[in-house]
Amino acid sequence: MKKNPVTSLPYLIIAIILSANPSHSIRFPNPISQVTLIPSNEVTKTAVFALGSFWRSESVFGCLDGVVRTSVGYAGGSKLNPEYRSLGDHAESILIEYDPRLINFRQLLEVFWSSHDSRQVFGQGPDVGNQYRSIIFINGTEESRLASVSKEREQSKSRSSIVTTQIQQLETFYPAEPEHQKFELKRNPFLLQLIGNLAEEELEKSSLAAKLNGYAAELCPPRIQSRIDGKVNEIIRKGWPILREV
Repeated sequence: MKKNPVTSLPYLIIAIILSANPSHSIRFPNPISQVTLIPSNEVTKTAVFALGSFWRSESVFGCLDGVVRTSVGYAGGSKLNPEYRSLGDHAESILIEYDPRLINFRQLLEVFWSSHDSRQVFGQGPDVGNQYRSIIFINGTEESRLASVSKEREQSKSRSSIVTTQIQQLETFYPAEPEHQKFELKRNPFLLQLIGNLAEEELEKSSLAAKLNGYAAELCPPRIQSRIDGKVNEIIRKGWPILREV
């Protein structure tokens, strides 16, 4: 079963500081439109993976340089229009839109393998069930080749157990309900305020929200986690709340 949300200690400390010292008070704005988009002449690619709970998976990939945006959903099954409480044979999955000039499918595969236990059967960690199985979804010959090579490499690290990851042609990716998108970020209202109270649709499409979703879960690479820390601290110091880039 998934764990109940808890308030992260760093944000609790920030709240205490702000309430105790009026000089640090931040002026929070009304909702604004702030969707980070790439220029229309730039081509992005997509990758879809399943590696356990999609709440955590989205956080893992959202922080990577070159990842433009992320969304969670359902894939790998036959049920039409699956829902969170009625998945059928689908797996919780994440769709990653990325800039191939900055990050490639092989690098995404490396993050995939390092971010879950591909040898665990029927679940990931405390999450038990077929919907948490490990899958690399492919869309083309080259992705199939890269996925197969990476799986064999992962298996070669130990022959004492079997890598259970499936390699599967992507048929349909069904976006999950809004409440599951950017889940870790939504657990931290302070960060939501810092980016201007984006509407649900804008939040899902925002590159900044994708990165902050990873930051909120403390799953960014250390260099990126530290960079965002600096940006947030600067806003607290200046008292101006709009965070536009990290």
